[in-house]
Amino acid sequence: MISAAPVKFTSAPLLLAAILLSSCTVGPDYSRPPVATPSAYKETLGAKTPAVDDVFGVKWWEVFGDSELNALAEQVDISNQNIALAEARFRQARALVQTARAAYYPTVTVGIGVSGIQQSPTSQSRNPKTTSAFSEYSLPIDVSWELDVWGRIRRSVESNEASAQASAADLEAARLSARAEVAQDYFLIQSLDAQIRLLNATVIAFQKSLELTNNRYNAGVASRGDVLQAETQLKTTQAQAIDLEVQRAQTEHALAVLLGKPPADFSLSVRPAVAAPPVIPGGVPEELLVRRPDVASAERTMAAANAQIGVAQSAYYPTVAINTAGGFESESIGNWFSVLGRFWSAGVSATQTLFDGGLRQSQVESARAVYEQNIAAYRQTVLTGYQEVEDNLAAQRILANEAQVQDDAVKAAEQSLAVIMNQYQAGIVSYLNVIVAQTTALNNEKTAVDIQGRRLNACVLLIKALGGGWKVA
Repeated sequence: MISAAPVKFTSAPLLLAAILLSSCTVGPDYSRPPVATPSAYKETLGAKTPAVDDVFGVKWWEVFGDSELNALAEQVDISNQNIALAEARFRQARALVQTARAAYYPTVTVGIGVSGIQQSPTSQSRNPKTTSAFSEYSLPIDVSWELDVWGRIRRSVESNEASAQASAADLEAARLSARAEVAQDYFLIQSLDAQIRLLNATVIAFQKSLELTNNRYNAGVASRGDVLQAETQLKTTQAQAIDLEVQRAQTEHALAVLLGKPPADFSLSVRPAVAAPPVIPGGVPEELLVRRPDVASAERTMAAANAQIGVAQSAYYPTVAINTAGGFESESIGNWFSVLGRFWSAGVSATQTLFDGGLRQSQVESARAVYEQNIAAYRQTVLTGYQEVEDNLAAQRILANEAQVQDDAVKAAEQSLAVIMNQYQAGIVSYLNVIVAQTTALNNEKTAVDIQGRRLNACVLLIKALGGGWKVA
């Protein structure tokens, strides 16, 4: 790179003019790009639902009315390591803002020096009277200050401030994600416990069926095949109950890690019946832009990238700096700080790059490309947010209807099983009919429990998709 030699200005008017020019700021001013925003969610058209703020707030998990879930969610902030990582990154981003702001101010350095000097006899600067080595004592103070004539420093501060705000939103997104996972795992354990209870109760019923079949076999009424079928059905159901214990244990371990604890130090007692899911409204799509922390993070990252365009463009303009130096120097330590030993210099320099082989142009183009990437990422994040809300609104509505139909199916299956059992005891039907009726009843009851768990999961995911009660501040 070829640079012009620094030009020294000692004229006060020129210095004043340079300072007045510091109001200039190159680069585009930021304005949030528009995004496609529907007037209402597809899944709520024509429906009258309460506002989101009327249902849940920042402590959104309390909407489920479960004191143990509340206690677990409160522990997340304290112990979750992903949140600790995000919080440390936020503190780093805040420190970088102060680092950028420090460029607004002069840099002052002070030094102290003691030198021993012996000039050669041929030195032109040698004092003829000096015949031996001598010492030199110095205390220089240097002040340098780059004037922000073109706004490079201001754009840098702007970029770092936006990055810090994005980091704050990332921290909230980490909190929201961790708490949502805690709620999901908690309700999954509830659902697994309900299924295990159902299977264990069914095992007891199948044991009674096996005893009945054995008695009928001993009486010569039933065949050996009926006994073997009843025994097979019993053992299969027992195996299913044992298999669910594996999934429960693994889910409990995952919950422990979310709480920042070793799995060995955490256990969750058997959960009571699966809770009834609350109804979560979707609100207005436009609210998503201020409610979701990931959307806020993407928007602030975009603003930071926009400011970097100005930083890159400022390289086209001269760098203007004020440089001053002063202090004391003497060959005698006794006269080191005397009036005669003081020195000073002051001036203004301007440095302009004349040729850089296209470096500055490529840096500006790169900054613009990064900004455009962030625009696309922001719009994609918003679209993904709309999709997640629509998905879980649909799941909430459809699963509620399915639960009602499934409850009817459970009742019908139980009535059918009672009729078949009476017919079997009367010798009207074979044991194969009993097995079919028992399997149908069991599968319908398991499906009903699974739907209830899915409804709770959809509520948690919908709250997460809506931003968990958080708002941009």
